[in-house]
Amino acid sequence: MTSPSDVDAFFVPLDDNRFASTMHTGGPWDPTLQHAGPPSALLARAVERTPSPWPAAVITRVTVDLLGPVPVAPLRVTAGVLRSGRSVELVQAELAADDGRVAARATAWRVRHADLELPPLPDEHDAGPEDVVPPFPETEDAPPIGWGGGYLAAMEWREARGNWGPPGAAAVWGRMRYPLVADEQPTGLQRVMAIADSGNGVSYVLPFESWFFINTDLTVHIAADPVGEWICLDARTRVDPAGFGLASSRLYDGDRLVGRGAQALYVGER
Repeated sequence: MTSPSDVDAFFVPLDDNRFASTMHTGGPWDPTLQHAGPPSALLARAVERTPSPWPAAVITRVTVDLLGPVPVAPLRVTAGVLRSGRSVELVQAELAADDGRVAARATAWRVRHADLELPPLPDEHDAGPEDVVPPFPETEDAPPIGWGGGYLAAMEWREARGNWGPPGAAAVWGRMRYPLVADEQPTGLQRVMAIADSGNGVSYVLPFESWFFINTDLTVHIAADPVGEWICLDARTRVDPAGFGLASSRLYDGDRLVGRGAQALYVGER
């Protein structure tokens, strides 16, 4: 029988809502604990698959609260509707370890899909500094030394602006080398959630050898339906001496801005 470590995917289904985590989910600090990108995408998948009363729905916002470390181990995902309405719903999904501990919880707003004939919009609606898609380099870039393996190696990276080796704001393109779930094609939302949690790592401002800047959550607002394999993460981090910070990001596909991300950070000395 094939073991999860032999599968080129982030997760392998064990039954309808239980998944084996592969080595591709491992984080840069501890290979036995997951980077939050893959589990965030897995929660988004659960939200997408939660039955809707409408023929089609659009997810407009996803918030993931990280309640504890996510082990590279079997995980159970459950989902359901928290609040239902005629045109808007709030959906919740949870990810738990085999011991029953809930490691992450997502809430997402989704709206009934419409086909509107919009009137002419102001010029600034379609053109602004944030609407300029960062350049797409032709060559692949490796993460900083010491950041390899697991999730970081399972993603293909290309630096678009700045440099994520030295501290500071930066923009990088990322592509999942493998499916989120074995034998499935990732959706645009899943691709966005898989990379959005890297905002604080891409744009770190404190030396990671002597400081930690751990995000307690991830919120992504969707501005357009993401298309294609590549997603650009244009991120900036701000920290405060009181011991907290904010990593904010803009997310692009090959043609346009598709979302905004934010991570609340817990900051301290190692």
